[in-house]
Amino acid sequence: MRMISAEEVDRSLTFPGLVETLRDAFRAGAVQPVRHHHTVERPDGAASTLLLMPAWTDFNAAGTSDGGHVGVKIVTVSPDNNAIGKPAVMGLYLLLDGRTGEPQALIDGQRLTQWRTACASALAATYLARDDASKLLVVGAGALSAFLARAHSAVRPIRDIRIWNRTPANAGKAAEALRRDGFAAAAAADLDAALGWADIVTCATISTRPLVKGALLKPGTHVDLVGGFTPSMREADDDAISRAKVYVDTRAGATKEAGDIVQPLQSGVLKPNAIVADLHELARGEKPGRSGADEITLFKSVGAALEDLAAGVAVFRAASAE
Repeated sequence: MRMISAEEVDRSLTFPGLVETLRDAFRAGAVQPVRHHHTVERPDGAASTLLLMPAWTDFNAAGTSDGGHVGVKIVTVSPDNNAIGKPAVMGLYLLLDGRTGEPQALIDGQRLTQWRTACASALAATYLARDDASKLLVVGAGALSAFLARAHSAVRPIRDIRIWNRTPANAGKAAEALRRDGFAAAAAADLDAALGWADIVTCATISTRPLVKGALLKPGTHVDLVGGFTPSMREADDDAISRAKVYVDTRAGATKEAGDIVQPLQSGVLKPNAIVADLHELARGEKPGRSGADEITLFKSVGAALEDLAAGVAVFRAASAE
């Protein structure tokens, strides 16, 4: 079994390449049970969350003859880690031979998640963001923010990036890191003003209070919500949901786990049939994406095990060839 580090993941992937890998994966499909969600209580401090995300090749849909693959991601989310200088999210990805069950690779799960999450958002943007979108607002300055900025820049002509964070110094650090890589990036002091400025808003936080105010979005904006992964988390308000055409990565996941979808469904602000499409339907051309320059579109991602499987296989093949 091959051990694949974060550095090897970075060498194995490109943003345009993984976007297309994910497009192919959503077209082909995979078996992906809704992820297992467990709360790990602690005697002191906040509870942790244990996530198990399995998926395997759908032979009937894909028609593959190479034996396929089985994969499972094991993730923990420990909010108190930030106080001791450790990432809140930890994880590993185990890739298995689909025919024999033999372990093939153990991949750095944090890095794999960052790549596939950002590229899934960029894949959605290829259908939902305006072709000329050039102004990107990143809400949240965690480790995922740089990946989201790079992924969106790989599919749209982004010329100006602004980053907002509750802690302004962290937004400044994230912007500086992007500038070192040649991006025109700066910290945004005023979130409300930045929302009205952006062509694309990508939000990666664990907020339980809406940050994206729909009333401030200009016509034609695309909103990409990544961070909230429980029904109690919320990144965009009801106005954003009401004004936008709503899309999700998977209906099963988003309607059960994503507060940005679950809460509006419960209140009646969003009707189930108002969710226009998921990534499967967009990738297969079964449902429409953006149809007008002034439309506001909103994509909610909670993460799909198919994304991890496709990215994991791509990393394993590239690393093996190397």
